[in-house]
Amino acid sequence: MDELLQLREHIEHGRYAEALVLIGELDEMSRDDKIQKIESYLQVLLLHLIKQRAEHRTTRSWDVSIRNASDAIHRVNKRRRSGGSYLDDAELAEAIDEVLPSALRQASLEAFEGQHDEAELAALLKMDELKQDALSIISV
Repeated sequence: MDELLQLREHIEHGRYAEALVLIGELDEMSRDDKIQKIESYLQVLLLHLIKQRAEHRTTRSWDVSIRNASDAIHRVNKRRRSGGSYLDDAELAEAIDEVLPSALRQASLEAFEGQHDEAELAALLKMDELKQDALSIISV
């Protein structure tokens, strides 16, 4: 909220250059928040995809979690007023790469009742296919 008060003050005193800088910072903060939310939903999506692929089975709960995460990613990634999205497909692929290690770590605790660490679990998977499947689920 301090930023909004500063913005108001800059405008009221005619300091438009400073106001524009602050608007840029606010925009950046908003974008960062959206990206963090997308990455959080990506982690859930990847976790359940990993368990599906590793265990060669699925559950209704995993399917619903994947669908809910995908829906949330689409909702958060959509720019409502200006159209388009916060992250394009290339940036979503980068986000998948960034989140995948932590999703693997979590999946190693859940898949096969925690019998494999993340490296062993990753060895059971075709990682490129997993990433491509995740991207196809969330592509803009």
